[in-house]
Amino acid sequence: MPRRDEYIPGVPCWIDTSQPDPEAGVEFYSRVFGWTFENVMPPGSGGKYFIARLSGGAVAAVGSIPEGAPANAMWDTYVSVESADETAANVLAAGGSVLKEPFDVMSSGRMAVFADPEGATFCVWQAGEFKGAEIVNDAGSLNFNGLNTRDVAGAKAFYGSVFGWETLSIGGAEMWTLPGYGDHLEQNDPGIRARVAEVGGPVGFEDVVASINPIDRQGVPPHWSVTFATDNADAVAETATELGGTVVVPPFDAPWVRMTVIRDPQGATFIASKFVLENKDLGSRPSAAVGAA
Repeated sequence: MPRRDEYIPGVPCWIDTSQPDPEAGVEFYSRVFGWTFENVMPPGSGGKYFIARLSGGAVAAVGSIPEGAPANAMWDTYVSVESADETAANVLAAGGSVLKEPFDVMSSGRMAVFADPEGATFCVWQAGEFKGAEIVNDAGSLNFNGLNTRDVAGAKAFYGSVFGWETLSIGGAEMWTLPGYGDHLEQNDPGIRARVAEVGGPVGFEDVVASINPIDRQGVPPHWSVTFATDNADAVAETATELGGTVVVPPFDAPWVRMTVIRDPQGATFIASKFVLENKDLGSRPSAAVGAA
């Protein structure tokens, strides 16, 4: 995949995980995905923020838990916006909550933290010098973001109002789409539509920006999840276990992929997924996987 140097508004553009012990998080993820890290916080800063890279390109970050935030480890999804301040107003108008008002992150950009009407938290990113993940969809990098929700209709109304997202039904599952996103991808990666069609991808898939995962189990709160691409989901599960992580859902075959759900040693959950073309006609993936918190 070509390196990403921009994200149009309405597209997930970055992920990071807040950890009680960020150095331990760095050790875990460096060994699971082969990431290298750099602490980008200025000397003397109270917190730490380690940018993870693959082949020199930024893919994610591991940081300290922000002051006033819950002490539990988690992965956060950032959506690109033109204006974090205008988005905050739109979130409130649509029935969501502003958990952290828009603020500048030095010269890198401007961000805010919100919750949708169900309580699923997400961030927005108004790019400055930093645009977002530079490598995606390659092994060890972000592959997908997903909203896990009990109120699909309510989610459609909220995210449609805030980001202009629409939905696409694929084999009984629903995906978030952003009209025009496929045109943007085609400009930056000519031939992507043809390649999607060649492997049997559905019409309109190039506009997909995230997934909608209905929660049907008790005890799982609405949340955003992150999925990393991998060359070997089984190996990720094995390595994570050796490093003190927990395999929430063992590797299994699902439509288009073989995937597993992992909880890192400090409690942040993520999905590792290998693209398997031969699996494209399999039945729906178990709800335990996409709904894991």
